[in-house]
Amino acid sequence: MKNKNIGVLTFPIGNAGITPLSNLLDIICSISRETYLITGNDGYLYFRNDGRFITYGIDHEYGTNVFTRVLKYIRTQLKISYNIVKIYKSVDIWVFFIGGEFLIFPMLTSKLLNKKVVLIYPGSITQSLKSKNDMFFNLASIVSKINCNLSDRIVLYSHIFVEQWNLNSYINKISISHRHFLDFNKFFVKKHFSEKNNSIGYIGRFSNEKGTMNFVKSIPLLLEKTDCLNFLLIGDGNLKSEIIDFLDKNGLANRVEITGWIQHEDLPNYLNNLKLVVLPSYTEGLPNLMLESMACGTPVLATSVGAIPDVIKDGETGFIMKDNSPDCIAKSIIRALEHPDLELIVENARKLICTKFTYEFATENYRQIIENI
Repeated sequence: MKNKNIGVLTFPIGNAGITPLSNLLDIICSISRETYLITGNDGYLYFRNDGRFITYGIDHEYGTNVFTRVLKYIRTQLKISYNIVKIYKSVDIWVFFIGGEFLIFPMLTSKLLNKKVVLIYPGSITQSLKSKNDMFFNLASIVSKINCNLSDRIVLYSHIFVEQWNLNSYINKISISHRHFLDFNKFFVKKHFSEKNNSIGYIGRFSNEKGTMNFVKSIPLLLEKTDCLNFLLIGDGNLKSEIIDFLDKNGLANRVEITGWIQHEDLPNYLNNLKLVVLPSYTEGLPNLMLESMACGTPVLATSVGAIPDVIKDGETGFIMKDNSPDCIAKSIIRALEHPDLELIVENARKLICTKFTYEFATENYRQIIENI
């Protein structure tokens, strides 16, 4: 029953956050009486004209040094808090999503206004900071614990994360659900596996925690063993110039195409032309790209992080690599491409996604969470 008004808020997001936020909003709109959104940057530009909900926009500028980084982060949180106060009579439940783990001022504001809060972990920013040896890791851990204590419900994509992210203390308020579903009218097999190009793809943010450079450094190792492969990098990020320099110095520019970000509606065509998608991340939640690739009949090779092992069983629905070193990535790619049951693995993966990642399945899970809060 749609008897609650639900607000969704995120820290201002970039292009990579649009698809996960869009999926969550589709679900929330179907179970709420009225829906409100507070987001910023690319998120606001994308959703501001969506008539299904009322959107409030926040601009966030990233600092160039420690002092301005902290100052601007606090200022953005205060802007979000101001909007929470402005519409407090209209919202019954707040859903903290991307970046919500650290939004302590909005969390305190919501609780002071006696609002219920659902904290969704699309990934662990704390673990991401740890992997980058970020100086704010310890502070971030403290803030994350405060927000977990104040929230009424914590939503994780997998039971695996309870241990991995040290959330055992909150087990009584944890629900396992995901906001992932696919439009199978868009993500489907258009090209038989045997007709695909010999192209290996990386799609996502070019950043350290995603293991992007590890993948790039595996390319010359691969080409030493087989000369029939080409490579596609879709995305952008702070490692782009380093990637281009590496490719130029190693004479690989003609073997690797870098497209930048593409429109999401174009992604199925790219996926249908790839022989393999590689996810060499140090940390993940439940990556959309993995599901989209599998639905398009493109096998996925990934590290065993986040909820990935819940979906990919090595040699059954995809491939897991032991680590994300360039040497291991190269050997794992060859192992995957030479697997005798590769086409069966592709079909197993497609059937799994079409069964477990439907809109109806995701919506019912969230309906129960909201009703029982």
